Amino acid sequence: MSAAMNETKLMRGLHLVAAWIFGGVFIFSGFVKVRDPQLFLMQIRGFLLLGDPFAAWVALGLPWLEIFCGIAVVIGFLRRSGLILLGLALVVFIIVLAIAWGRGLDIECGCFGSAVKTSLRMELLIDLVLLALGLGLLRRASRQARFAPKEVM
Repeated sequence: MSAAMNETKLMRGLHLVAAWIFGGVFIFSGFVKVRDPQLFLMQIRGFLLLGDPFAAWVALGLPWLEIFCGIAVVIGFLRRSGLILLGLALVVFIIVLAIAWGRGLDIECGCFGSAVKTSLRMELLIDLVLLALGLGLLRRASRQARFAPKEVM
C-alpha cells in the first residue's frame, strides 16, 4: 500500500471517529433531557428568554431533534442535514449562553440535563469546540457529496 492510501484511510478513520463523537454528544444530551423533561423545562425558564408555551415546546422538541440529528451524523444517513441542523442549534445555544453570561445569571444551562454540571463559560467553550468540529465534518461531507458519482437516469 502506498503512503497516500494509508493517509486517506487514516483521514477516513479520523473523520468517522469525529462523527461518532459529535453525534454521540448530541444523542447523549438529548437522551438525558428526554428522561427528565420537567427539569429541562425549568432550566430553559432559568434563561429568562422564553415564556410558556414556547419554553415547553423547546423542552419537548429539542431533545428529539438532538437525538435524531445525532443518529444521522453517527450512521451517515442524512449526515449533512444532521450537521446543518445541529450547527444551527449550536449557534443558537452559543448566543443564549452568551446572553445569560452577560446578564450574570447563575443558572444550570441544561445542556446535559442533570448528568453533567458545568459553568456557563465552560458550556460556551464546549459549544464553540463542538461548532468547530461540526463545521469541519460538514465541510468534509459537502466535499464528498460534490465529488460523488451522479446517478444516470
